[in-house]
Amino acid sequence: LLTDEDDGALLRIEPANAITAPPSTSAAAGRLTEPRLPPLPEAEWTEDQRAAFERHQGDGHSDNVLRTIVRVPALADQILPFGRYLAQESTLSPRHRAILILRTAWLAQSASLWATHASRANDSDLTANEVLHLAEGPAAGWGEFESHLLGLADQLFINSSVTDETWQVLSTRYNMHNLMDAVATVNETTSHAILFNSLGIQPDEDATARIPMGEVAYFIDVPDREPGLTVPRVEPLEGRGLRVSRTFQQHPAMAAHAGGSSYVMNPQRTRMIPHDRELLILRTGWNAQAVYEWAKHVGSVGRARDRGLEPLWIAQGKDAPGWSDYERALIDAADEMFRDAMIADETWARLSEHYDTHQMMSVAATVGRYRMVSMTLNALGVQPLPDDELFPKLEGY
Repeated sequence: LLTDEDDGALLRIEPANAITAPPSTSAAAGRLTEPRLPPLPEAEWTEDQRAAFERHQGDGHSDNVLRTIVRVPALADQILPFGRYLAQESTLSPRHRAILILRTAWLAQSASLWATHASRANDSDLTANEVLHLAEGPAAGWGEFESHLLGLADQLFINSSVTDETWQVLSTRYNMHNLMDAVATVNETTSHAILFNSLGIQPDEDATARIPMGEVAYFIDVPDREPGLTVPRVEPLEGRGLRVSRTFQQHPAMAAHAGGSSYVMNPQRTRMIPHDRELLILRTGWNAQAVYEWAKHVGSVGRARDRGLEPLWIAQGKDAPGWSDYERALIDAADEMFRDAMIADETWARLSEHYDTHQMMSVAATVGRYRMVSMTLNALGVQPLPDDELFPKLEGY
C-alpha cells in the first residue's frame, strides 16, 4: 500500500490476497452455457424432492431453477419463499421490484434471472426499451428517483453499502419498510445469482427474453465507498436477541419470509462441517467489510476459534501461512463468488474432490446467503456491541 504522494512512499506490505477486488467487469466474463448440475429429472425425484417441487410450483420461479434446487429440498425451502415475497408481495410497486431485480440480474450477469423477469416485465409496467435501459444503468434516461433506485443496486453490488445521498433521495418517497424491501430485493437477487451462476442454471427454453450481453457494454459507475455507518439507519427493536434479528423485525412481513439461516447454520442440512462454513462466512464478511457479521461469527454465533480458525488468517486471505490446499480452495471460492458472482471452473473442480453435489450446492448457498446478509447489515447500519471483536489491522507484513 502506497501513500498518495508522487514519490509513492511504501507504508506496508500485505499478503497479495488480503483484499479481494470488488465486483467489476470480471463479472461479465466466463458465464456457463451448460449446467454444472442439470435440472433433476422427475423420474429421479425422492418423495421429499417431489413435495418440495409441489410446495414451490406456481410461485413464479423458473422451471430450471426449481428442478435444480429441489435436489436439496431444505435449500429450496430456505431461498424460494423469500424470492417470491420480493418479486410479488413486498411493499414496493411491481415496477420498482422489477427494476431492482433486473438491474441486479444484469450486474451479476445472471442469464437465468434476467430471462425469467425480463419475460414478465410488461406485467410490471416496463416497456421493452426500458428493460434494455436497465442494463445500461442509471444514466440511461431515467427520472431522478428511479435513477437513484438503480444507483442503490449498483452501490450495493459494487460497494456492499449505500451512500447517504442515495438513501436520502429514496427516503423522500419511501418509508422504512419500502427502504428495507428495496435493499433486500437487490441483496437477495445477488444471493440467488451467485447460487444460480455457480450451478450453471440456464434460462428456461420458453423464456421470451435473453440477457443482452452482446448489445449492452458491461459498465458500472458508482461513487467511492463511504466509511461504514456508526449509527443505524434502521434502529433494532428493544429486547433480547441479536441486533440483526431485532432490526429485521422492524419489518415483520419481510422478516417472516427471509427465513433466517436455518439451512446454512445446520450441518445436518448443509452436510458441511462448521469449520468450512465459518471460513466461507467470515471471508465473505471480510470481503464485504461487514463488521457486524465479522464480529458475530468470530464471536458468539460462529465461534471461529473453536472451529480451529484464526481470524487474522481469514482476513489475510489464501496467502496467509498455515492453510491447507483444501482451505485455500474454499477461500478462492468465497473470493470468486464475491468478485465474479460465481465459482470458477478450476475452483469447482478442486472442491469437488472433497465435496459431493449436495455439499457443493451448500458452498454456493452459504456464500450467497452471507453476501446478502453482509450487504444488508452495511446498508441498514446494524452496529456491533462495544465488546465485540472487530476487524484485525493488517499491517507490518
